[in-house]
Order: sequence, then structure tokens, then C-alpha cells
Amino acid sequence: MTDQARVVCTLIAAAAMLLPLGAGAQAPAEPKKPTVTLKATPPVGFAPLRVRASVDVRDGRDDYADFYCATVEWDWGDGTVSENTSDCNPYEAGKSTIQRRYSAEHIYRQGGVYRLVFRLKQKTKTVGSAITNLQVRSGAGEYFGR
Repeated sequence: MTDQARVVCTLIAAAAMLLPLGAGAQAPAEPKKPTVTLKATPPVGFAPLRVRASVDVRDGRDDYADFYCATVEWDWGDGTVSENTSDCNPYEAGKSTIQRRYSAEHIYRQGGVYRLVFRLKQKTKTVGSAITNLQVRSGAGEYFGR
């Protein structure tokens, strides 16, 4: 066999390894990542303003591993950060289910524009997040220390 023939055979063999085996064969699909949406109610108001934040986790698989038993972090944008973790059973593909709804409340005592950030975390890595802005107008309670 000539050197040129060897090169051609090597290239054909390498290309064959890259092709799927059999018709319809596909690489395993990456699980679809759920989407995270955040809503603050009310988005505008007078201080002191009690805001209820709600998060919906949509789409994706119910057993999406990165979202299972994640630490929940609320960064309220006023220097306050709330965080909670859950004690969960070990993850089992096809059996473990992710949480689809989160909510929390916070009181803004001073006027300003605030950036509210919700994060789902695995250890120190953020695996899902959403952001919304809200506006707190100065109110009588702010001036009288309420």
C-alpha cells in the first residue's frame, strides 16, 4: 500500500468514527434548562413598601439536576440578602422533582430604585437567576421613622 493510499484509508476511518451508527441514531440530547421568571408586586409604591416577590420555574424537565435542591438567594438591592437551603434526599434521575414556585416578602423603608435579583445556586455556582426592578417613592412613614 502506498503512503497516499494509507492517508486516504486513515481519513476514511476517522470520518467513519464521527458518523452516527445506523439511521436515526443521535447523540443524547442535553436536558432542556428550565426558565426562571421573577415578578415583584407592587413594582411601584410609597415607603415603607411591602413587596411580595414570586418566581415561576417553567419548561425543562421536572428532574433537572442543577435545579434540584438548590440554595435560594434573594438579593433585595437595598443591602439585604436572604438565603435558604433545604435538606433534600439525594438526587435520582427520573424520580427527583424540582421546585417550580418560590415566594418571599420584603419591606423597603427608603425611597429609591431597587434591583431585585433571585438566584438558584449549587454551592457557589449560580444555576438559574432572574432580575426585576422596582421603584419606591419617599413616603410619610420614611420621614417619621416608621
